[in-house]
Amino acid sequence: MKAAVLFRTGAPLRILDAVEAPPPGRGQVFVALSHAGVCHSQVMEVRGGRGPDPYLPHLLGHEGVGRVLAVGEGVTRVVPGDRVVLGWIKGQGLDADPIRYRWRDLDLNAGAVTTFNTHALVAENRCQPLQDGVPDEIGVLLGCAAPTGAGIVTNELKPAPGASAAVFGLGGIGLTALMALAAAGCDPIIAIDVAPAKLQAALDCGATHVIDASREDPVAAIRSLTSGRGVDCAVEAAGRVQTIEQAFDSTRKFGGQCVFASHPPAGQKVSVDPHDLISGKGLKGTWGGASVPDRDVPLFASMYLDGKLPLERLLRDRYELEEINQAIDSLAAGSAFRPLIRL
Repeated sequence: MKAAVLFRTGAPLRILDAVEAPPPGRGQVFVALSHAGVCHSQVMEVRGGRGPDPYLPHLLGHEGVGRVLAVGEGVTRVVPGDRVVLGWIKGQGLDADPIRYRWRDLDLNAGAVTTFNTHALVAENRCQPLQDGVPDEIGVLLGCAAPTGAGIVTNELKPAPGASAAVFGLGGIGLTALMALAAAGCDPIIAIDVAPAKLQAALDCGATHVIDASREDPVAAIRSLTSGRGVDCAVEAAGRVQTIEQAFDSTRKFGGQCVFASHPPAGQKVSVDPHDLISGKGLKGTWGGASVPDRDVPLFASMYLDGKLPLERLLRDRYELEEINQAIDSLAAGSAFRPLIRL
């Protein structure tokens, strides 16, 4: 198989040919991947934003789609020939031992799931059958972007129709959250970013207002749009301490909720006014949108098929595996929505 491998943080991934995979063991599934998605988590890993990396050299990627080639002992959820979504959130099935590949005389670490590779040996509980009618390119987004972004809305915020909402950061997770807010009947839905193309995409996905944070103070603008009150709920997906603080500041007292999905660089701290907390405002992080893959992947696939989650609008940036470093750089620079890697 071919794989993109991180040998040193801060250095580009290396594309390796003739990587060898062991046969699937207990609880493992061998998949031929067709597509993978790139998340900011990989940007953090490649650039050292999560601190020292004890697992080098290793494969990356946690969002993909493909077809099962073989299964190991004990696997009951999928069979060879099934199309599957690969994701990092644990579902039903066996939680297999971490996988190791071999290249020449080196062991390559790989955890329970990786997707920057033409083939993947993954744990059964990282595989979810893909619903008929959902294209592979859309299925990729059901591995991370949709469960996290839409999951924040459906599983955690649970806004009532007519609730006011704001989304900070319009990448894959932010735009998917915005789609789910629109499907829930929120109004107004205020989208905040610094990239004109992303602000336009937000309008296409259901935003009622957009704010260019490079031109005006987003908190002041949100308060102006909500008669000084602030929004009922805010989603932060920009990956910066400042935007987490702004999203929290933009929510109303006495019940406003802010959920952040991003992970600023290791060592950075968020600062909030304690009085805002005792005034009934809530701030929390999310672990994959509190999604349960066996419940939520079929739900979000059905919402896509019903036109309630127009996930195809995220698929603007396509790359080959050999262009993986360009994809990561584009995502880090904020110019890409959700890079799609064709395998």
